[in-house]
Amino acid sequence: MCGITGFIDFKTNSSESLLKNMLGTMNHRGPDGSGVFFRQKDKFAIGLGHTRLSIIDLSSSANQPLYYQDWVIVFNGEIYNYGEIKKELEVLGHKFVTNSDTEVILHAWEVWGHEAVHKFIGMFVFVIYHQPEQTLTIYRDRAGVKPLYYYWHEGLFLFASELKAFHQHPQFQKELNQDALALFIKYCYVPAPHCIFRNCFKLEPGQFLTLTTDDRLLTTNLYWNVNNAYTKPKLDIGEKEAIEETEKVLKKAFDYRMVADVPVGVFLSGGYDSSAVAALLQKDASQKIKTFTIGFHEAKYNEAPFAKEVAKRLGTDHTEYYCTIEEAKAILPSLPFYYDEPFGDSSAIPTTLVSQLAKKSVTVALSADGGDEIFGGYNRYPIIQRMNSTFGKLPQFTREIAYQTTGLISPEKFPILKNKKLIGQRYNKARNLIREANATNYLKAMCSVVDDENLAKLLISSFENPLTYFDEKTPEILSLLDRVLAKDYKTYMVDDILTKVDRATMSVSLEGREPFLDQNIIEWVAQLPNHYKINNGNKKYLLKEIVHKYLPKEMMDRPKAGFAIPMDEWFSKELAEYFSVYFNKTYLDKQGIFNSEVVLRWTSLYQSGKKEYMTQLWNILMFQMWYAKWMK
Repeated sequence: MCGITGFIDFKTNSSESLLKNMLGTMNHRGPDGSGVFFRQKDKFAIGLGHTRLSIIDLSSSANQPLYYQDWVIVFNGEIYNYGEIKKELEVLGHKFVTNSDTEVILHAWEVWGHEAVHKFIGMFVFVIYHQPEQTLTIYRDRAGVKPLYYYWHEGLFLFASELKAFHQHPQFQKELNQDALALFIKYCYVPAPHCIFRNCFKLEPGQFLTLTTDDRLLTTNLYWNVNNAYTKPKLDIGEKEAIEETEKVLKKAFDYRMVADVPVGVFLSGGYDSSAVAALLQKDASQKIKTFTIGFHEAKYNEAPFAKEVAKRLGTDHTEYYCTIEEAKAILPSLPFYYDEPFGDSSAIPTTLVSQLAKKSVTVALSADGGDEIFGGYNRYPIIQRMNSTFGKLPQFTREIAYQTTGLISPEKFPILKNKKLIGQRYNKARNLIREANATNYLKAMCSVVDDENLAKLLISSFENPLTYFDEKTPEILSLLDRVLAKDYKTYMVDDILTKVDRATMSVSLEGREPFLDQNIIEWVAQLPNHYKINNGNKKYLLKEIVHKYLPKEMMDRPKAGFAIPMDEWFSKELAEYFSVYFNKTYLDKQGIFNSEVVLRWTSLYQSGKKEYMTQLWNILMFQMWYAKWMK
């Protein structure tokens, strides 16, 4: 795991010292070494920089940039099957001077060119510059585990693992993208390919970028799309065989993520996904694998006892730590630095804390993300199915009447509803689902924290609704469940979950790996019949059956909790001062971004007990803290 950055400057104003300054902003991503490649050409200046966290081949000979014949590479990530590819290349006569996966990428590139990427199993962003043709190529892994931002404006191309590197370049114009701001407030993150700055983008998962210097032509293309996995015919397979074959696919992928020359551990929450990873890795291991859990003193948010029970049953070397309000307060001010694009998932705090805990013992930690998106684990999936079944065939005018009518009724008027957690937020989402004419847009409605009507009231400047993968037209042959699974894989999973884990682990120079995001897993599970994912309302059915082979069902069966923090309790008490700093009328009016009347009204409603406004207010707070760090 590393940090990469660089530029192609067609005005030739960039220098090697400037490149080093950009690289220096990401020392936390790679404290074990750094290097740069810089060339001043007649028509442009080019620089590639790399800061290294040593995981495979710890020697200095594997430092980057790495050179081979006419190619130069900087690479962030891991190619887990590099040993197999290396043997294949050696049969073809290739000789290697390192034991690194980086060198394997370059040799594979010489032999197979763009087709080489189809051989790679891993997480990666690699940047290859071909000196004779003066062409730059950048690839991002299929699931989007590793990040890549780029900026393209007025003859300047910048790229980096994190946005903060761009701020070191004097020609970088940090203009706020109002459309991206609206997306952030709506979803708690900025969906790819959009970015909080104008003229700045994210390279999308499964995408590659090419910049040819002769004509200054920048192009992007997809080499892999999860939709293609779902368009394959469903397998005619019995349950016993499906369980056996799925476990084999999982085990192989999980074993790959243990390839390292440094200690490896597992984040363990006690839920099905992380328990599956721990169980399948421990069952054949000669030593106890290391597992790590963060707990909370607030009982309803605390999964540490469940994780401890799972660890004891599996026989792992388990470490747990209970998070206090003081530790949360210590993490909060640092979030805008590490999450240098506004980011609203509050579980970034416990993820950072568990990363700090793991770093004391290991250099690599496995995080069991993606299981919900692959096997159908989120509560929203059966809700979407039920809503479509109930309202999908109703005429549009009928749905609109139902939407308007329910808007006149407060959910608190119903005794059975008024004491439900976040009932106002859930009620409004249900109303939006009733109104939505297109079933494939149900996911977009459910994932929206603020609807367009309230968003327009909140933001002072006008904004457009740029297209995201929520709006992508999926193949007609896909079932509703397949469509929402594919969309979640390309939206929430990438720009929320994977962003959270990457920045949290990298903040302490810990490599985070994602064993569920091996392409062979999604390509296999996508072909399984849907009743192996949600079976009579039982979510993640097949994965649960695999886990029950190692952990008793009665131990595992409990409501899904997620990696949440007691945000409401904390902000009602110890952290309330943040509201007074960033949400006062004078500050808001001077800033000129948010309508102060709306923010103050939401704050008042929250303080009076309307807890459903906490998520919206947290998002605004995260933006305000980001803005204070990067825009002033």
